[in-house]
Amino acid sequence: MEEPSKAAMEPWQWPEAQWRRVVNGVRAGTSLRPSSWQNGARCAVALSFDSDHETAELRDGGRSISVMSQGQYGTRQGVPRIRALLNRFDVKATFFVPAVAALLYPDEQRQLAEDGHEIALHGWIHERNTLLPEQAERDLQMRSADTLERISGTRPVGIRTPSWDFSPNTLKITKEMGLLYDSSLMADNDCYELVMDGEPTGIIELPVEWIRDDAAYLHMDRWSGLRPYIAPADVLGIFSKEFELAYSEGGIFQLTMHPDIIGHRSRIWILEELIRTIRARPDVWFGTHADVVRHAKAAG
Repeated sequence: MEEPSKAAMEPWQWPEAQWRRVVNGVRAGTSLRPSSWQNGARCAVALSFDSDHETAELRDGGRSISVMSQGQYGTRQGVPRIRALLNRFDVKATFFVPAVAALLYPDEQRQLAEDGHEIALHGWIHERNTLLPEQAERDLQMRSADTLERISGTRPVGIRTPSWDFSPNTLKITKEMGLLYDSSLMADNDCYELVMDGEPTGIIELPVEWIRDDAAYLHMDRWSGLRPYIAPADVLGIFSKEFELAYSEGGIFQLTMHPDIIGHRSRIWILEELIRTIRARPDVWFGTHADVVRHAKAAG
């Protein structure tokens, strides 16, 4: 019987060298939990907002005007509410912005940057990286960095891939661009150095998790049948439990939110109550993702 070619093999037919090569393409390396955070703080809090706005639908052709209107809510209502809340509590956060969203709403990015928040990369049009040829992914990422720098006045140092969709070429491109960090992967709770094909890259991962993402609980997609069954009070309970253990461990509490989701009137309450809960604990430092990564990297 003729042996199948390597290209035609199913994963269960792979030789050990092949599955090891796939696993080792991008791996978590050295963990970087410092003994303390800025000013001796016990716990670091890194709040982030993915300002997708209309781009989550535009990437698929913009066929649904209804879905694009949901995205527009993020800039009309969500970001102003978030911005006011963060300013009231003097909290700095990171906004991951697709370049097309930044071009649609340049004043939004400028105002956030003026408030001291970080503007970071989130693709060009919220594209799916695993569907792109390598050169297209590279061109879009570099064009996105140029666009955000031109609009915000500061060149971004970090990236979160759209939909956390990380291609086999993403880390190589991130390293070529000289970025400080990525925030798309989920191998740990603490920062860690990313390893590519067995070699340390110098790129630091500030890990995300669907457990700490508002969309996992509150996003509705009428076509897929996805319905948000989790009440805001229950979402607050989950996020608060995540923070409590991060605090007890002396690690990072990282949270991903979306202006068109958390920015609704019944949901912005989650963020406000969460910040109040965190503020009630001593020795907590709120930092941008870049600030947290720099501290972890220097301490490591």
